[in-house]
Order: sequence, then C-alpha cells, then structure tokens
Amino acid sequence: MATLPKIIKTKATVQQTMSVDIIDEYGDRHTKEIACEHPLTVYLNWVEVVTLMTLGERPSALVLGYLKNQGFINDLSAIESVMIDWETNAAVVITHENTENLAQQLEKKTVTSGCGQGTMYGNVMKKLEGITLPQPQIKQSMLYGLLEALTHHNETYKAAGAVHGCAVCKGTEILSFVEDVGRHNAVDTLAGEMWLQQQTGEDKVFYTTGRLTSEMVIKVAQMGIPVLLSRSGATQMGYDLAKTLGITMIARAKGLRFQIYNGSDNIELDVKGHESKGNQD
Repeated sequence: MATLPKIIKTKATVQQTMSVDIIDEYGDRHTKEIACEHPLTVYLNWVEVVTLMTLGERPSALVLGYLKNQGFINDLSAIESVMIDWETNAAVVITHENTENLAQQLEKKTVTSGCGQGTMYGNVMKKLEGITLPQPQIKQSMLYGLLEALTHHNETYKAAGAVHGCAVCKGTEILSFVEDVGRHNAVDTLAGEMWLQQQTGEDKVFYTTGRLTSEMVIKVAQMGIPVLLSRSGATQMGYDLAKTLGITMIARAKGLRFQIYNGSDNIELDVKGHESKGNQD
C-alpha cells in the first residue's frame, strides 16, 4: 500500500453557497442560493501549474486528481505533502518525483473542455480594470422571442447530448451559434469569429447553455458584450463579476421563465407575466 501524503489545511475556509436577491419574469423578488466559486492556484514543487475554479468541497482530492490525470505526477508514495490555503487561494503539492521537465510539460499542456476547470489568471483581470460596458434596455418580449428562436438550434445536443451551445445574438436574431464539448471552447470560437469579422459587442446578447461562472463572465466582458443569458444557473463569483463589470445577467431562462441576477433596471417587463403563469413550460 502506498504511503499517503500529509494533508495540510490552514484555518481559512470557503463558503459552498450564498444567498442573493433575484427578480423573476413577473417582477417579483426572491432570495436564491447560488454556488460559491473559488479560484485555487495549484503549485507542484513551487512551480505554478494551473488555476482551477472550484466549489472547494474536496480540494486535496481535486488537486491530486488533476495532477495525476494531466500526467504531472504518477507515484502517490513520492508525494510528501499537499497544503491547501484558502487565504491565498493556493494549493501546494511537494513530491520527490522528478519534475525537472515540468516547465516543458506546461508549455505543451492542452486546456481541456472540462466544466468548472478554468485557466484564467490575474493578468486577465488586470486588463479588465476600468472597463465600461453599455447598459442597453431590453424588453421582456424580446427575450421571449430570442428564447423561442434559440429552440431551433442545439442540433448536436438534440442528437447526441453531452455538449454545450453558445450564441451571439442581436435582438431576436441569432448571428452565430456554435456547439462544443465545453462551453469555454464554444465561447472562444465565437470570440475568434467576432474578432475575424471585426464585430463589436455593444449591441449584442450572449447566450449559453452552461453555467454563468466567473470565466464565462470574463470572456463575455472581453468581447464587449453587455448582456449574458443562460438556461442554467449562476455561481457566486460569476454573479460578483457581473456586478463589478456591469453585465446584465439573466439565468434560468427557458420558455417564459427567467431570473435577473444583475441589471434588473435594464429589463422592461412589458409582458403581463402573471396572466401567463398557467402557460409556462
């Protein structure tokens, strides 16, 4: 049996969930629980490997599993310790395994499509400092029209599942829709497409089937798009960043339902939602 590494945890802890106020499609206010997302920068023998976005429930297992699956470590007995410090959002793994080629491995590392696994670094946030996004007014009726138009896409998902879809939209028009095995791949594809076509984002809405995590909010802000729409939920860090960056965040959007997490002043509720409660999906 392999000798298990020493697990060291500092006193700092992280929240799993937090409560936020949202406004639904009827203009009613509710309190909802959202998952807390935390960056955890992984160091192997004091060399920075990756920053993972995580709930932080079992960080030691997450870090070791990531390093093993990526081929950075193989011998459990050679691992001396795993230290988790949520005060600095760092995880340090010390191993006696040979890691002399780690820098070369990191140069060749492919960022996978796994959900919740981010590689956003501090320099990205630095570039977003002082960003000012427009605050377009959006009608509830337009949102319903857009959601209806989006139901005619997701062809790969309908046929095989296991993919996420993202779209750049203007009004109820879907300018471009792409599916991929990870939402991050899909949004990167659309960002590159907009860049190649020299499109700007101030009059666009970005739609995703995936969760509204910090990485998703950051990528949309980088595209200059002020409105983020998802059929899924939001994380705490995604919510906080949307407020900081001034992004109108609308989650759980499907059929006649949606929840405004940020930017409620930008949404005009022009449909008598209460009269259509019986017609919801």
